[in-house]
Amino acid sequence: MKKLTSLLAATALTAAATAPAMAEKWDMPMAYSASNFHSATGAEFAKCVTTGTGGEVEIVTHPSGSLFKGADIKRAIQTGQAPIGERLLSGHQNENALFGFDSIPFLATSFDDSAKLWEAARPSIENLLAEQNLTLLYAVPWPPQGLYFKDEVNSVADMEGIKFRSYNNATSRLAELTGMLPVTIEAAEISQAFATGVADSMVSSGSTGYDRKVWESLNYFYEVDAWLPRNYVMVNSDIWAGVSDANKNVIKGCAELAEYAGNWRAKEYTGFTLQGLRDGGMIVGPASEQMTNELKEIGVTMTNEWLEAAGDEGKAIVDAFNSSQ
Repeated sequence: MKKLTSLLAATALTAAATAPAMAEKWDMPMAYSASNFHSATGAEFAKCVTTGTGGEVEIVTHPSGSLFKGADIKRAIQTGQAPIGERLLSGHQNENALFGFDSIPFLATSFDDSAKLWEAARPSIENLLAEQNLTLLYAVPWPPQGLYFKDEVNSVADMEGIKFRSYNNATSRLAELTGMLPVTIEAAEISQAFATGVADSMVSSGSTGYDRKVWESLNYFYEVDAWLPRNYVMVNSDIWAGVSDANKNVIKGCAELAEYAGNWRAKEYTGFTLQGLRDGGMIVGPASEQMTNELKEIGVTMTNEWLEAAGDEGKAIVDAFNSSQ
């Protein structure tokens, strides 16, 4: 990490020798709490850009959905209400199935596989975003997704009627296929939703549960490693076009470092947060063999549905990923 810090400092100081001729302030909305590793990575990226451009581009982060709620961030950047921001890629799956490539159950269940899947999908995602006046800067995976419950669950039948927090098409569909009741809840609202009984379960990483202290309301976390969704940072393409080449190079350099740092954090944070859930009083461990097998059957159904919705381009992504194995 010391090496990474040195790289960040070196990049940041590259263009800091002269005072800015014309400073721009870029407000950067983010959906997750300031303590979340995605937000921490974004804050370092912002500092790197601000310093590296000599203050010509100053990025100020706004975590916890304080500037725009998670579901509104992408639209705000497209329309120029904010120049830059971070959002969950699969949160746009209702617009285009390709955005949900990283939420195909049990396709890429490790960090290595997630990286290979991202390599296969990135060109399509960049083109798709470009059509929407957005430029991709970097993307970072979440740790593997597990299942949280208030009460013990050993089979899909045990899930019947449970109120389930959903955050994208894949999680809503998972709820439907398991007999649970999907309730859309933004990350910033998780703690309150569980405390008030609006929801009693969710699929998410140990990171989210740890950050939101869900042990105050939930008791079980099952390590099913369903998928590793990605957050990404995007900038309005019209605004990006007005950035000088020198500052674009600085921003790209900071983005590469942020992606590296975010990946490192995601891996390190996985074990730390699962232990944090245990320390909070939760029972953490693998799902039963019956539940695992039943979930994998549901995963096959969801994979086929996604492939049908994503068409030839989606199939090409999956084929490229499979050929890299």
